[in-house]
Formats: sequence, structure tokens, C-alpha cells
Amino acid sequence: MSTKIIFIIGIVLIFIAILSSIKRNSSARLISTKLGIPAGIIGVVIMIYASYSSDLVKYNRQIEQVSIGNKLKINGPVNATKVISPVDRDSVDCRILTMGVYQELNEKDIWVLIRPTDDRYYPQSDHTNTSYKRDGEWQVVTRFGGDKGEAYDLIIYEANTVASAFFSSTLEKWKEEDNYPGLNLEEIPSGAKEVDKIIIYTRKNCRGVF
Repeated sequence: MSTKIIFIIGIVLIFIAILSSIKRNSSARLISTKLGIPAGIIGVVIMIYASYSSDLVKYNRQIEQVSIGNKLKINGPVNATKVISPVDRDSVDCRILTMGVYQELNEKDIWVLIRPTDDRYYPQSDHTNTSYKRDGEWQVVTRFGGDKGEAYDLIIYEANTVASAFFSSTLEKWKEEDNYPGLNLEEIPSGAKEVDKIIIYTRKNCRGVF
């Protein structure tokens, strides 16, 4: 049953409870309180359940688990897009916030792709898909699903609108199918240019976490 239908059922039950509190001119109630009170309680429970089943609440719960790794200090002006956290050869948690810097005049989208030991590429995103950019800094939630100590290439790409749209549509398709097969190198569009790369390791077993 979809979340929308569950919401509707909850609203109907709460409406029944409201009607049970209304009296007609004859002092008789429109609906018996013996029916209205249980209906209201069940309706509230259903609404709470539907809320916690929605994508928004799932996303908010996951945000609380994001960790931040070691951070590289930047001295002087920024002349290229690069990652500053995590740092090269660092060990990280299963879900981290990858952060970096860019030249403020650079209007291209920034994408983080990870390449685990299966040699396939996995674009990373949160609810905005592309990395969040502002005032010369960018960030994106990054997820790892491998064994403890597994090595990952964490690769930063600058993408034009066509390449960015490809990554976004690919992620939407994977989410819809609940299947994340990764991309071959040949599938990465020509409008995406690699600008930085580091190697990181998972500090714990991340299989089945997401």
C-alpha cells in the first residue's frame, strides 16, 4: 500500500473522530464516541507511521549518521576544483560528507564518483543530486558499501549540463529500480572531466548498511 493511501486512511479516521465530537440540536452526536475515539487514535497512529515511511523522514534519519573526516588546510587562492575532506589515504565511516573548494567563477556542476574494487563508478548525491556549491566551497553526502579496509578511488568531476543530466537521470533510474549496478568508464559522458582523485579506505564493514 502506498504512503499516499495510508495518509488518506489516517485523515478519514481522524475526520470520523472529529464528527463524533459534534452534537446535533437534539444533543445526539453525529457519530458515537465509541466509534470516534478509537478511530481518532488509530488515525493518528497511521499518520505517524506514514510519516516515518516517507522518503523525507528516511532521508533526515540518514543525515544524522553522516560523519566528517580529516580536512586538508588550504593556503592561498583556490585555482582548481579539489577535495579537502576526506584526505588522501584516510580511513572513513560508511557515510561521510565529502567537501571541497572550487574557483567561484566556475559554473560547472561538481560530482563525486567513487570506484571500489569492482572497478565500476558510482555517482554520489543527496536530495539535490549535484554537489552543493556556494562561496567557493562544495559538499555532497558520500556512501560506501564495502568490506572493512576496502580501497576506494574518490574521484571529482566537473560536468556540463548534459553530463550532469546524465548522472541525475542515472541515479533516479537506480533509485526507482532499487538497483545500483555502477557505470563502466566508457559510460561516463565526455562532458564530465576528472579534476581530482584520492584513495580512501573504509574503517568498518559497510556491507548492507544502506
